[in-house]
Amino acid sequence: MKTIIVIGGGITGLSAMHEFRKWRKATGAAVRLLLIEASAQLGGKIQTVRHQQFVMETGADSIVARKIDDMNVIEELGLKGDVVYNATGRSFIYAGGDLKPIPDDAVFGIPASIESLAKSTLVSAEGKVAALKDLYTKNETFTKEDSVGAFLEYFLGSELVEKQIAPVLSGVYSGNLNELTIASTLPYLIDYKEQYGSIIKGLEANKQKFRIGEKKFFSLKNGMGSLIDAFQAGLTEELLINTKVCRIDKDNGRYHVHLDDQDMIEADYIVLSIPHTAAEPILADPSLTEQFSGLKSSSLISVYVGFDVPDSVLPADGTGFITATTDELSCNACTWTSRKWEHTSKSGNLLVRLFYKSSHPSYALIKDLDHDGLLKVALSDIEKGLGITAEPVVNEITDWTGQMPIYSITHPRSVHALESIMADVFPGIILAGCSYYGAGISDCLKNGVDSARKIIDLLKEGYSPTNE
Repeated sequence: MKTIIVIGGGITGLSAMHEFRKWRKATGAAVRLLLIEASAQLGGKIQTVRHQQFVMETGADSIVARKIDDMNVIEELGLKGDVVYNATGRSFIYAGGDLKPIPDDAVFGIPASIESLAKSTLVSAEGKVAALKDLYTKNETFTKEDSVGAFLEYFLGSELVEKQIAPVLSGVYSGNLNELTIASTLPYLIDYKEQYGSIIKGLEANKQKFRIGEKKFFSLKNGMGSLIDAFQAGLTEELLINTKVCRIDKDNGRYHVHLDDQDMIEADYIVLSIPHTAAEPILADPSLTEQFSGLKSSSLISVYVGFDVPDSVLPADGTGFITATTDELSCNACTWTSRKWEHTSKSGNLLVRLFYKSSHPSYALIKDLDHDGLLKVALSDIEKGLGITAEPVVNEITDWTGQMPIYSITHPRSVHALESIMADVFPGIILAGCSYYGAGISDCLKNGVDSARKIIDLLKEGYSPTNE
């Protein structure tokens, strides 16, 4: 009997395990499945905290609807009836001491129509004229491996990028746009430029895909932790938690997975679904050192603050803001959680979430603050940005130091090189997770499925490391 081990019980590992279990049930395959997680609970960055009237997510709070439309996992897990969609509303950019609306008809701040560009209050008339270059300039040099920042600036102008696009896009992908590739951010922009002759026209022609003006995200009424609970159900005999893997070595064609309690488990195939910083010492192979060093991470501190004041104190049509400049507020962004997600505040009172990223200059000054110090910074930003001075009734702070992947220009090359060496040195071990293939929940769900199918295909072909 073959043994397949999934190491890492985050969303990618759980998705892989789910795919393996589906395949085994459908085919009757004689395989042993085992999921190993180092911490006391599954979920990785997905954890739901419930406090009195509030529901707070310490990590990811939703799934991009368009990215999961062709996946049946929510229905398979029996969660379809629990799905809740975000309330629609304006997002703002905080600049010059004021909240300025991001045009509704935009994708990551990129205008999806000429009208959207014309109505922007964030860009000058000169900046709007410069952006029209996109309508008549062909792409003759850029590929998907080039900088998304350079690409957007060339066709849309520096002002539109700096004042409207970069605050949004940098916030989503946690990095400087000039250091991020088109492939790792918005690969379809090149395709639109080629097909429609214009980024703006391409987005306009594909508005439905991006659900402009519609509900773009969904969560679960009892929190995203429900997704983890559903994955975990039925795993009792195939799950080891509070169990750390120390190293993996190979002996007589099988992998020996050594645990911190001195036990060892033999495996034929492994999905290594943990951060690259944890995977490298477990594999401990010098041939992988250079490639692992090419993978970079950033840091994030998330601060929830709940108040005993009604949600209606916020602008009626808003769901949050992004900070445009680095000297006005310490936070990168603020989500008005109770407005965007009604299920997070049972009484309708105000719940906001602030994000502090290592890309912000102030991060160096706040990263070592204790809980009270971080809360004080957050309350100051709330007062400056929203004019709210009330005392909080609840707060939740989560520190994700060094755990937010950066998909830099060299990232695809590092991942490709890792895949190549792994196939040669560690055949049957698949690297998986957000360190390599995308940070969104939908990206991780898909990566888990893809990783499982790679091993399933090897089994169908009769391949095993033992065959070497």
